[in-house]
Amino acid sequence: MVDYSKVPKNKILCVDMKSFYASCSAVMNGLDPLNCYLAVVGNKERSGSVVLAASPRLKKEFGIKTGSRMFEIPNDPRIEIVEPKMATYLRISTEISRVFNRYAPKEAVHTYSVDESFIKVDGSLHLWGDAWTIARKIKDDIEREFQLPCAIGIGPNMLMSKLCLDLEAKKHGIAEWTYEDVPEKLWSVSPLREMWGIGRRVEKTLNGMGIFTVGQLARYDLEKLEKKFGIMGNQLYYHAWGVDLSEMGAPIIEGQISFGKSQILLRDYKEVHEIKHVILEMCEEVARRTRAHRKAGRTISLGIGYSQDEFGGGFHRSRTIAQPTNVTMDLYRVCLELFHEHYAGKTVRQISLSLGNIVDDGEIQLSLFDPGAVKRRELGYVVDSIRNKFGSGALLRAVSYTSAGTAKHRAKLVGGHKM
Repeated sequence: MVDYSKVPKNKILCVDMKSFYASCSAVMNGLDPLNCYLAVVGNKERSGSVVLAASPRLKKEFGIKTGSRMFEIPNDPRIEIVEPKMATYLRISTEISRVFNRYAPKEAVHTYSVDESFIKVDGSLHLWGDAWTIARKIKDDIEREFQLPCAIGIGPNMLMSKLCLDLEAKKHGIAEWTYEDVPEKLWSVSPLREMWGIGRRVEKTLNGMGIFTVGQLARYDLEKLEKKFGIMGNQLYYHAWGVDLSEMGAPIIEGQISFGKSQILLRDYKEVHEIKHVILEMCEEVARRTRAHRKAGRTISLGIGYSQDEFGGGFHRSRTIAQPTNVTMDLYRVCLELFHEHYAGKTVRQISLSLGNIVDDGEIQLSLFDPGAVKRRELGYVVDSIRNKFGSGALLRAVSYTSAGTAKHRAKLVGGHKM
């Protein structure tokens, strides 16, 4: 049993903009976000382009959702297909954040993503009323000023507000959960992946342990969970009880597990040297993201997806190195080893890469047998500072200027898509 008298009892709102990209595009086109049929696709010229967002009605009536392909969208005159306007979406997201600041100071607002934010309103209750009243005011302001729909979950901590949002508020607009609601509203959740923070792999492992509902997880032996999952087992147990000790601004599940990048290529890549060019560009990007957080990693993973013309398939392999790194060419060397060992000579359409087993950059040990390691590491930070100041396209590797390179094209995009 968990003693709830010893855990935080805050008033935290989790605000989610419904189908944000699709809703913004609907309003820009003079349509009602909740009643129109609209899909945002990466590129209207490519039938295989990915659907980035779909309006609620398009999802419900046609089954088109994020990740669908454009060729799956029915040829129906009611359906609007538009390309993304990422710069506009980001500008609208910033303006919506200003609405939050009417009801809470900046330090009490945590932007979790472009369409989701947490707001701690404990200090605003004496000004505006209870948390439910503040949630209603925020929802009304956004709908009146932007014509955009949103849902708001209210909870005593970040986790509970997020669970309340996903499991109830998205159906009803606004909802509130307290610790007393945990047995009735949270423990019945099944399959486990419906609970925020549990993915398919963890769910499969838990199922193998005889755990199929959140209630069963909450009543499972804590020591056995910790033995199986380490510190994550402790976290899973207490999350099943609705307990979360994260501070505002910290991720709900603390600790960056990995840094990665995945890319569906604009065309089929058949030549080995072209595939290597893209892998090098991606190593550069993953290394840059890792350095931006002052981190390094030991486990490098490479995934290659073959073209549908080759009947799909591919491979995903990992290798752990002795010393943590955030140097581009260290990642590239390992990726090449994995590529040559497992590549079947087929046409490639998707590449994914990640760096895991993360540690702080300061934990990297110097090697007497590699005196140039320090200079390579420092060079990466110098290149990052130039790109941060002058733009991501200010410094590119030579391979990015070849026909196989994608970095030059992607440097002109916002969030990987058209501005």
